[in-house]
Amino acid sequence: MRLSAAAFVLTAQRKGRTAISGAKDSWTPNLASTLRATATACALTIVLALALGVTVPAQAQTYTILHNFSGGADGAYPIAGLTTDAAGNLYGTTFYGGCNGLTCGGECTEGCGSVFKLTPKGSAWVFNSLYTFRGGDDGADPAGNVIFGPDGSLYGATANGVPNNGTVYNLKPFPTPCKAAPCPWQQTVLYSFTAGADGAFPYSSLIFDQAGNIYGTADSGGSYGEGVVYQLAPRSGGGYTDSTLHSFSGTDGGYPSAGLIFDNSGNLYGTTVYGGSSGLGTVFELSPSGSAWTEKALYSFQGGSDGRRPVAGVVFDASGNLYGATADDRHGGGDGTVFKLTPSNGGWTYSLVYSFTGTPGCGPVATLAIDGAGNLYGTTPCNGANGAGNVFELAPSDGGWTYRSLYDFTGGSDGGDAQSKVVLDGSGNLYGTALDGGSHGAGVVWEITP
Repeated sequence: MRLSAAAFVLTAQRKGRTAISGAKDSWTPNLASTLRATATACALTIVLALALGVTVPAQAQTYTILHNFSGGADGAYPIAGLTTDAAGNLYGTTFYGGCNGLTCGGECTEGCGSVFKLTPKGSAWVFNSLYTFRGGDDGADPAGNVIFGPDGSLYGATANGVPNNGTVYNLKPFPTPCKAAPCPWQQTVLYSFTAGADGAFPYSSLIFDQAGNIYGTADSGGSYGEGVVYQLAPRSGGGYTDSTLHSFSGTDGGYPSAGLIFDNSGNLYGTTVYGGSSGLGTVFELSPSGSAWTEKALYSFQGGSDGRRPVAGVVFDASGNLYGATADDRHGGGDGTVFKLTPSNGGWTYSLVYSFTGTPGCGPVATLAIDGAGNLYGTTPCNGANGAGNVFELAPSDGGWTYRSLYDFTGGSDGGDAQSKVVLDGSGNLYGTALDGGSHGAGVVWEITP
C-alpha cells in the first residue's frame, strides 16, 4: 500500500492490501516516514468538545490548535485540507484511525480513516466524527479533502479498499435527525475502481461541473498503468457512469496525484508527478472535443531551477495565470519551488516565483491557495525554522514576490509535517491540518489569525 502518486510509500502494510511502491527513483518526501505504524491506539477516547489548545504567536499571527487527533475514534494523520460551509463549520478527513470498537480488527486494526466535522461554539470547537471507513467495499484511506456537491451533501474519494482499489463516495445526514453525539452520517459508494482501464488509487479531491458530473484523477491504472483522469456522470435512473477521459502514457505525464480545476471554457488543468519530456512531471490541460477529450502537456519539468515532482495541483489567478509548486528542484539538491505559467501566443511561459532552500523533498506538496489580492498561501512538510514544516505566504511586490513564514511547526504539541491546502475565510483567518504531532502524535487541525 502506498500513499500517493508513486512517490509516497507507506511504511505500514496491511494484510491483504496491495503493496505498490511505483517510485521512479530514490526521492521520497517526508510523508512516508511520518505515517509510521503507530496509529493502533484504538483504546484512546475522543474528546468531543475541545477548548482551544496550544496558542503561540507566530510572526504577528496567532496560531491555535482546534483539535488534537487521538488516533482512536476521532482518526489519525489528517493529510488532506479542510472544507468550510456558510456557517463556518470545518470538514475534513484522516488517513488512518477511526477505530471505535465496532471497526477495530481485520483490515482496520489501526483504523482505515474517517470524515469529521468541527463546529465553532463560543471559544471552543465541537468535534463530530461523521463516518469511519471499514476498509471493505466502503473504501479506506481518504487522502483527499471532501467537497460539497450541488445537492449540499459531501463527496470524496478513498485511496484504497478491499476488494476495490479506491472509491468515490457520498456522505449525508440520515433522514431521521440525530439526537446523540457523535452523530454519524450515511455513506454511499458511487463508484469502486478496478485497477483496470478505469484506474486505481484516487488520492485527489473531486470537482463538479455545472451538469453535476464529477471529475478526479487516479494515480495508477489506465491503459498504460500510469494513471487516469476520470469522469462520473449521473444517470437519470440513479447512480453514476464512469468514463476515462485520459490515460497517461509517460511522455504526456504520469501518476497524477492532485485534483483538477476548470477554466471558464470548460477545460481541465492538473499536474502529474512523473512523466513528460524529462520524466520529472508535467502541468497538463484536457480540452473537450466532441465526445472525447484532448490532453496537452503545458509544461514538462526539467529538474533544474524550475523544480521537479509537482505533487501539488495548480490554481488560477484573476488574470488567467496558473500557479503551482514542486516538492524539490535542482536534481534533488533543493527544497522545491513555486512557479507561474502565463498564457502567451497559444502556449504557456514558465517563470519561477520562489525557490526554497533546504532538504530535498521538503517543498510544498499541497495545492496553493490564492486570495483576492493575489497573495499565495501554502504549507511544507519539513521546511521552516525547525525542519518540521511551515505555513507560508508569497505576496506580489514591485514585480517580484515577498516570502513570509506565517508559522513554523516544531513537530511537538503544535503539530508538524503540514501537507494540507490552506483554507481562508472572509476574515482572513487561515485553516489547515498537520499530519503529525499534537498531544497524541496523530496530527492536528489548526487556525492562524491575523
